[in-house]
Amino acid sequence: MTKTLILMRHAKSSWNHPGLDDHDRPLNKRGRRSAEVLGNWLRKKGYLPDEVLCSDAVRTKETLGGLRIDPDKVEYLPELYRATANQILRVLNRATGDMVLLIAHNPGIAGFAEGIVEEPPEHPRFLDYPTGATLVVEFDDDRWDRVKWRGGRVLDFVVPRELLQE
Repeated sequence: MTKTLILMRHAKSSWNHPGLDDHDRPLNKRGRRSAEVLGNWLRKKGYLPDEVLCSDAVRTKETLGGLRIDPDKVEYLPELYRATANQILRVLNRATGDMVLLIAHNPGIAGFAEGIVEEPPEHPRFLDYPTGATLVVEFDDDRWDRVKWRGGRVLDFVVPRELLQE
């Protein structure tokens, strides 16, 4: 049996409130639209997670809400806010679903994405992992606690700009 990870960076956030704490920044209009098209893409491709591990920041929660998916289990985790790649791996190792969506932030998510795959996708935006970037990775194991660096096979990678142009 395999496990599938959907690794998503939050959609574009707003900078319109200068005094607002970074953790509390919401999505902007483009971010809300990006979350919507990413949700459509996930449904079209059949990438429907049964578990979501999401940073507890406002913009990651709003990204998840904009996807309009209905997973069995959702956890909002403070340890995914400003998480390093190693911290993200530790969180993923505790997952229980078969298809897990993990939503977090740069720079940790970019480092995690690069480190978790056997070979990176041939995409010009993969290494900088822009807002809304979404990677789908499959692991040949039936337990998340055995997932290790360089163990994932890329199934898909997309950035919202590509979906908004369709």
